[in-house]
Amino acid sequence: MQQVSYTKRNCTDQNKIETFLLKERTGVLGMVSDSLPYAAPVNYVWHKGSIYFHGMGSGKKVKILSENPPVSFTIYKERGTVTDPVPCHADTSYMSVMLFGKAEKVTDYEEAAEVLQELLEKFMPKYYSHPLTSTLIEKYRSGMDGNGVLVYRLTPQEMTAKENAVEAGDLFKQEA
Repeated sequence: MQQVSYTKRNCTDQNKIETFLLKERTGVLGMVSDSLPYAAPVNYVWHKGSIYFHGMGSGKKVKILSENPPVSFTIYKERGTVTDPVPCHADTSYMSVMLFGKAEKVTDYEEAAEVLQELLEKFMPKYYSHPLTSTLIEKYRSGMDGNGVLVYRLTPQEMTAKENAVEAGDLFKQEA
């Protein structure tokens, strides 16, 4: 089990965590490649208790995940710098959520179409007039590598959340 050592900032408010996961757009996928860590920022959607992300059907991420599916996923939002008369006490206001589990390929085209539609609605609401279909996802081939789109699901086995929430008046503002 992952433990947060600085427990003073643990966030256990499930509604706040859920809202954060739904609102934020990018997370960092942490993987292990051979003996070195490899982290890549990805767009994601939080859907039915899982993180979903997608990508081309080839590349380093695909290779690593096929060999070593345990991952971490971090979503972080900095809100500003917290001022304090003592420089060593200046801090950062933020919220972060870390999830741990295995990245699994979504092989069901209906599920893939559903979450890719969720991604479109998150990043470009109401831009496309027709929803994605499982047939489109099944038949689509990238012009880059000739492969279909890959969708991954991370259902967290563990999740931690931290927050340093402060009033707006406590944040640093640069004088003009």
